[in-house]
Amino acid sequence: MHSMDLHTMTQSLVTLAEDNMTFFLSQGPGETARRLSGVFAGVREQALGLEPALGRLLGVAHLFDLDAETPANGYRSLVHTARCCLAHLLHKSRYVASNRRSIFFRASHNLAELEAYLAALTQLRALAYYAQHLLATNQPGGLFFEGDEGLTADFLQDYITLHKGCFYGRCLGFQFTPAIRPFLQTISIGLVSFGEHYKRNETGLSVAASSLFTSGRFAIDPELRGAEFERIIQNLDVHFWKAFWNLTEIEVLSSLANMASVTVRVSRLLSLPPKAFEMPLIADPKLTVTISPPLAHTGPGPVLVRLISYDLREGQDSEELSSLVKSEGPRSLELRPRPQQAPPSPSLVVHIHGGGFVAQTSKSHEPYLKSWAQELGVPILSIDYSLAPEAPFPRALEECFYAYCWAVKNCALLGSTGKRICLAGDSAGGNLCFTVSLRAAAYGVRVPDGIMAAYPATMLQSTASPSRLLSLMDPLLPLSVLTKCVSAYAGGETEDHSDSDQKALGMMGLVRRDTALLFRDLRVGASSWLNSFLELSGHKSHPKSVPMAEPMRRSVSEAALAQPEDPQGTDPLKSLTLHDLSLKGSSETSNSPELSLSTETLGPSTPSDVNFLLGPEDAREEVEGQDELSTRDRGHSVGAAFPEGFHPRRSSQGPTRMPLYSSPIAKNPFMSPLLAPDSMLQSLPPVHIVACALDPMLDDSVMFARRLRSLGKPVTLRVVEDLPHGFLSLAALCRETREAAALCVERIRQVLTLPAPTPSPV
Repeated sequence: MHSMDLHTMTQSLVTLAEDNMTFFLSQGPGETARRLSGVFAGVREQALGLEPALGRLLGVAHLFDLDAETPANGYRSLVHTARCCLAHLLHKSRYVASNRRSIFFRASHNLAELEAYLAALTQLRALAYYAQHLLATNQPGGLFFEGDEGLTADFLQDYITLHKGCFYGRCLGFQFTPAIRPFLQTISIGLVSFGEHYKRNETGLSVAASSLFTSGRFAIDPELRGAEFERIIQNLDVHFWKAFWNLTEIEVLSSLANMASVTVRVSRLLSLPPKAFEMPLIADPKLTVTISPPLAHTGPGPVLVRLISYDLREGQDSEELSSLVKSEGPRSLELRPRPQQAPPSPSLVVHIHGGGFVAQTSKSHEPYLKSWAQELGVPILSIDYSLAPEAPFPRALEECFYAYCWAVKNCALLGSTGKRICLAGDSAGGNLCFTVSLRAAAYGVRVPDGIMAAYPATMLQSTASPSRLLSLMDPLLPLSVLTKCVSAYAGGETEDHSDSDQKALGMMGLVRRDTALLFRDLRVGASSWLNSFLELSGHKSHPKSVPMAEPMRRSVSEAALAQPEDPQGTDPLKSLTLHDLSLKGSSETSNSPELSLSTETLGPSTPSDVNFLLGPEDAREEVEGQDELSTRDRGHSVGAAFPEGFHPRRSSQGPTRMPLYSSPIAKNPFMSPLLAPDSMLQSLPPVHIVACALDPMLDDSVMFARRLRSLGKPVTLRVVEDLPHGFLSLAALCRETREAAALCVERIRQVLTLPAPTPSPV
């Protein structure tokens, strides 16, 4: 089906939609038949409207590729995503046409799925028009908007009001490979359940235990899950995401992950003391430069790194290295005496982990790093840099640069001769790989022999691009999460207001406390789990919404059949928040603090916030007068992007709690390496980028590779299909993620392989 050309797919879908629409219109005045007929009419309308927009994008998409061998950019990704949605609707329409007369045909179930994908198709049509708008306003050949900041702000201010919940319910992950969708569903259920308990001052295992028992209703009702997912991503702050992503840091969970990973001889957490040292200059090794310890924001402090090696090599059990070991409890005993040591490796990999600059450590990434150590046969040093918002830019850069220089100077302790050094990282870590190399060149010290960056972020300035539009539907990188992470890294996020007792305990103290509370939460959670199903049974529902004569459970999806259509084209069901549903359910649940949109979650942003995409709010000025075509007038700059009669669905979650102000610091080349001048980029070593076609950060990789290529720098870009951002952490999940992870290993191997000697002329 995906091999069909766009026109054939559209015409097939339109024909089936018309046939199904005619059939259900002939079935009498029943509500279900009427809505089925209406949904097929909507599919026909949206498909016919979407085809020409996608065709225009496809006609120019090749102009933005790195080269003919790498057909990838945000425009292509948008078209591919829309085709996936069309293909699913085509499959479902064929199913309905074949089974609609059967007594086993589940009308309500098929209606709910068709309505969800119609909502998704409508939003994708809006994204196609937004992409056309970017195409018309961007510089020729550029994927990122470089023009008037007021126009960018207005454009994206309109974009963030789009309805998103339809992408997080039944349609969750439809654009990705089928093997990864169950994982995404599990993550989304866990996220919304975790969000319910986050504001109760619970953390770690405590929240995880409570969430386990409240996840039932989100698992069985996709619309409820989608509405709550949208509420969470729009309104919860960066500390929520930090807490959720750091669940993998809990000892119990990390131990389970390590049980399934490769066994290595060495896995030691080291603490590098904050002492200045000298490094030789590349231009003249007789001269040295002083490498000072990190100082930004919190003053001098140790830098944590993790040494991973498949074999025990010379130097790795030395007294000097052992004096730097930081205890991790039982996990620090993985280093065991061996009768003999392997010789030093000629190579070393210095790794910088991802996590949006705000979360995770090398422990979260240890499973795939152990596999790297085995496959490459080299020691790996992974840097645990300090995280935002407590330690914003440039603290992480300072720590990574300090640790990199220490590794270059102390290769012998790490089991390497240091002949070849590769800097590798993913996501935020990829950004830091580039900026560490730029800083090394600025200091005049040795730069790495090459960089492997997986799905890196290279542009943190307020801007827009076609691939960033995919954040509307990405379950791992929603738009508001991107903005909050970058705002935290830029120093714009406010301090966490959690109680002082939690801060005093620290991470390990919280883990021990949460373990003690786990049994309490299991007991309390069991009752909550039972209640979660009873709430959906209809016994507490409004007397007008669910008659008592109905079966035990009537889902939100089934209840949708009785809902009136919204005259504005917004599906009232999919615009319901969990708070709204609780109000319909009972007065008891409507007053629960975790279900309400409090003034805290909807409070105004501070002027210091930095938006990942939006420009300064003060640039958005209303310009009056119909005779003047103003680029700052939303009616002209954004509204004109939609054809007459088309109205995308808008979010009902109220104002999005997102940073609304830009900051000059985001333009710093050590924060946004894509903005670095040519003279700085000329100093980079060979760069190998592995990106994801469906990643909102794809255009970061494409434009950075194009920039290096234009300077004559050696660069490769490989774009993997149908996988989400962060696939390295999912390497063991399926064949596709394993192949993508293997590609990263192969790129590192290219860096570490000594170049063949050039034959001398005879």
